Amino acid sequence: VNIMALEKWVAIASVGLFVMFVGEIISVFNFIINIPANFEFGTSFEPGPKILQFISIGVAPASVLSGLAFILSRRYGSKQIGFLILSGGIILLIGMAYCYTLLDKIPTNYMVDAVVITPPLFMGISIPVMIVGLILIKTNKKRPKKEYF
Repeated sequence: VNIMALEKWVAIASVGLFVMFVGEIISVFNFIINIPANFEFGTSFEPGPKILQFISIGVAPASVLSGLAFILSRRYGSKQIGFLILSGGIILLIGMAYCYTLLDKIPTNYMVDAVVITPPLFMGISIPVMIVGLILIKTNKKRPKKEYF
């Protein structure tokens, strides 16, 4: 079993989940800004629970997978896995910075805690993710030919 392959796939999955989360939050924010006048899914749309759902299916597993990829490859380092984790952090930072610019356009009746806190919170979380990626890129030790587990 090639352990490096596992680390690579875990890192790729984390990047995919970061992209998915950013896309979900941007869509929710755009929906809130442009809610149709004839919107009748219920009495009203509540963004708080939807954002918490997206956090639990998107960015939380992405962060865990980034940490797992780091733990699996930290001993020897890996430029490729480091760049994947770094790119996930950059995607999260840029996406949440864009969402932060959308906060001014959101109507006040939809400005619940989850809407206000999500962009700055995950901009902050993107920093350690990027640092972990940089640590992997900088760590460069010779990997033994055969590992015995």
